[in-house]
Amino acid sequence: MRVKEWAALEGLNEQTVWKWCREGRMPVAVEKAGSVWLVHDPKYEASGAPAAGSRTVCYVRVSSADQKVDLQRQADRLKAFALNLGASGVEVVSEVGSGVNGKRRTLNRILADPTVGTIIVEHRDRLARVNAGLVESALAAQGRRLIVVDDSELDDDLMRDMTEVLTSLCARLYGRRAARNKAEAALKAALDA
Repeated sequence: MRVKEWAALEGLNEQTVWKWCREGRMPVAVEKAGSVWLVHDPKYEASGAPAAGSRTVCYVRVSSADQKVDLQRQADRLKAFALNLGASGVEVVSEVGSGVNGKRRTLNRILADPTVGTIIVEHRDRLARVNAGLVESALAAQGRRLIVVDDSELDDDLMRDMTEVLTSLCARLYGRRAARNKAEAALKAALDA
């Protein structure tokens, strides 16, 4: 495949990859055919794309049993979004549990299932309050993907990280239900000071 295609698949800058080709520093085999560099990466040439499952799963979660009414609304919005993307055979999986707790059986089952190629969530914190980026990176390394429908919660990485840490700490101190409100109040107080 061409350098431009390989760089896009790997999430690298095209200019950097061309430089690596010229300097002989490419991590995979390359060849120059006339004026074009061709990249021979076994993980893409075997199937034409990263190995991924074919199933699309919409994951919906609420924190407590008194919020169960919101599960169906979340599920409807995500299923409509997935169908607009052109996905077929979309599954909706729901769970009631804290976003801070990593012991969520349903989410762990989805993440461990290699036939699930795409996971769709409404907000990043529906997947996990802390370290959702690590989950996304792990999925991408397997050729799978995470789609966050509304990723407008916090655009600033530092603010997102602070909110995640504060949410985790507040959850331990005050209980999981009020953790996010306490974290946001602490951030607002810190910014106003």
